[in-house]
Amino acid sequence: MEIRTCEMHTGGEPVRIVTGGFPPVSGSTILDKRRYVREHYDHLRKLLMLEPRGHDDMYGVIPVEPDDPESDVAVLFCHNEGYSTMCGHATIAVARWAVDEGLVERSEPETRLRIQCPCGPVSARVRVDGGRAGVVHFESVGAFAPLLDHPLDVEGVGRILIDVAYGGAFYAFVPASVFGLDVRTSPTRALVDAAWSVTCAGKAQLELDHPDHDDLGYLYGTILTDGTDGAQRPSVNVCVFAQRQVDRSPTGSGVTARMAIQHARGTVVFDEPRRFASITGSVFTGRVTGATRVGDHPAVTVEVGGQAHYTGRSVFTLEPGDVLGEGFSLR
Repeated sequence: MEIRTCEMHTGGEPVRIVTGGFPPVSGSTILDKRRYVREHYDHLRKLLMLEPRGHDDMYGVIPVEPDDPESDVAVLFCHNEGYSTMCGHATIAVARWAVDEGLVERSEPETRLRIQCPCGPVSARVRVDGGRAGVVHFESVGAFAPLLDHPLDVEGVGRILIDVAYGGAFYAFVPASVFGLDVRTSPTRALVDAAWSVTCAGKAQLELDHPDHDDLGYLYGTILTDGTDGAQRPSVNVCVFAQRQVDRSPTGSGVTARMAIQHARGTVVFDEPRRFASITGSVFTGRVTGATRVGDHPAVTVEVGGQAHYTGRSVFTLEPGDVLGEGFSLR
């Protein structure tokens, strides 16, 4: 076995893109392919994401054949626990990688492409200068906020109010101050514990569904915010998703969802820019570009901007009899 990857990061969050050696993935739709990989190749996810080749906060991309005839590339997203339906930081990396690899015809000053993700098609535009790809902006699927100021009973804390929004995945949002924390200065462990308590409570108490497909209707994680809106200065947040995984980037799908919340509250208008920062200090931009609907939900389209960088290339193997080499977690 030999699996080849391109290593990148977006705002500090790793992106491991499989470039060769992964077995064929069957399925008539992108969600079928997601289920197929989960049922047949999950051992390869563990091998690539977990130790000793990765770590509990590694993130991966598995390119597959698109079933959408208008898409240039199609991808599955994976992490320490399983497979996401959308990932903004990985989409930014994939868009730059696809342009640099010649998977789409390159044009200056901007190259456009369409990426099929499990949540649906995502359009991206990549700035190209002197043949070099740079900043990426992507517009994801319709984003909506089904729950605003929704009561949630959190163990050890009591009843709090949360917002829940969809930006390709469902997130719960709550200011870190509710837990007596500050996303800029509090220890990461304390932030993770607080966010995880909300996610656990949300999974037990919330009934989430997505009108397009049952596979999209689940709470992916919790985002703690600094309580600001990103208008005057970047609003800092931290996303804890999957199995207590910490996003080093501002979270592209989270930015999409936050903009849907702001629009639902009437605090942002079309094309009004916002900036969002992560605990590493990296910044994504966000703006609402239009109105749409997702089933019965009033929704918006949101454009998110950021930049990815290369960190190297890898070739991974597994020796016979190496049980630990199959992937393990100490978390």
